[in-house]
Amino acid sequence: MEDVYIGIIVSSLCTILGAVPAVFLQNISHRHKDNLLAYTAGIMVAAATYGLIPSTLKISNLLVLSIGIILGTLVLTLLDYYLPHIDLDHSSTVSFQTSAPLLFIAIALHNVPEGLSVGVSYASDYQDLGPVVSFAIALQNIPEGFLIALFLISNYESRFKAFLYTAITGLIELISSMIGFHFTGAFLFIVPYGLAFAAGAMLFIVYKELIPESHGDGNETTATFSFIFGLLSMITLTNWFR
Repeated sequence: MEDVYIGIIVSSLCTILGAVPAVFLQNISHRHKDNLLAYTAGIMVAAATYGLIPSTLKISNLLVLSIGIILGTLVLTLLDYYLPHIDLDHSSTVSFQTSAPLLFIAIALHNVPEGLSVGVSYASDYQDLGPVVSFAIALQNIPEGFLIALFLISNYESRFKAFLYTAITGLIELISSMIGFHFTGAFLFIVPYGLAFAAGAMLFIVYKELIPESHGDGNETTATFSFIFGLLSMITLTNWFR
């Protein structure tokens, strides 16, 4: 039981861990930002294809996987359509005051199924499912927390508030993980859909935002290698901890 709680807490708090370096960074060059985005994309692709998708197929079937991925993609598409466009460029005209509530909703929607999936995976009959799912989501939470905090700081929010808001997103995932673990009976049927939903959301973010953002300023070659290194890093770590 103790290992379960540790896995759930660590997975959620990795979002906060990722925010720490963003708070202390004074300046980050466009080249380094592009490489970081590409590295994050590699981690998220590997988390989806090497962790979440195989886990979904292990406990369900291709139809459930397809429905979950499509739902994740559709929800993120709708959010992308209705939310003001958000990027990490200092020239962005979107103020944090205007986009904060909508951004918070977007992150909450993304983190809730992730958290439920982690919690229910630990409570399921598949003994090795919980650690694999929590580890995959934990690793992608680190760069996600970094990018959230960096966005807030780039939009002239104080470093303390940027860290605080990022921490709240991690807390949402922690709470949903605990709910999923303790109320497994009510959420058990959601697990494969939640895993596939998270995979679809990750793949949408990678293809729609991270790759175009990292390949639009002349840093395509280094960004491509950063993507590959991110992919291999995630696969190596996931395979190591299995």
